[in-house]
Amino acid sequence: MASLSFTAFSLSSKPSSCSVRMSKRSPRQLQSAAAGTAAPSPSGGSGGAKYKGTHMRETKLAEMIEKKVIEAKEICGEDETSDECKVAWDEVEEVSQAKADLRLKLQKKQDPLEFFCQDHPETDECAIPDEEEEED
Repeated sequence: MASLSFTAFSLSSKPSSCSVRMSKRSPRQLQSAAAGTAAPSPSGGSGGAKYKGTHMRETKLAEMIEKKVIEAKEICGEDETSDECKVAWDEVEEVSQAKADLRLKLQKKQDPLEFFCQDHPETDECAIPDEEEEED
């Protein structure tokens, strides 16, 4: 059974109406975009990440992108026009967008865990990696 995945949605002020935006990109365009997003940056991919949890999230998203691309290639096989193929590439696009959003926040030096870590500095996610750890 196929699962459905949506890239974005918005609700209007009327409870009975909603709109859904589906990706218009071809599977090949999504594959190219995902391949570029999955690559780590020259600085090690951490950008402005301050906390260990953010570093872990970057790594996990990159791994998810690679996994989703492989899955999409397998699902699409010879038929790139099937609904299952479109759904698989939509999933690649969603994870790629999540990584891009994180990268933009980090470029602006806005670690997403900042507010959480102010209240919970003792958690493992809020550990601040040493300089040596970041270079490894």
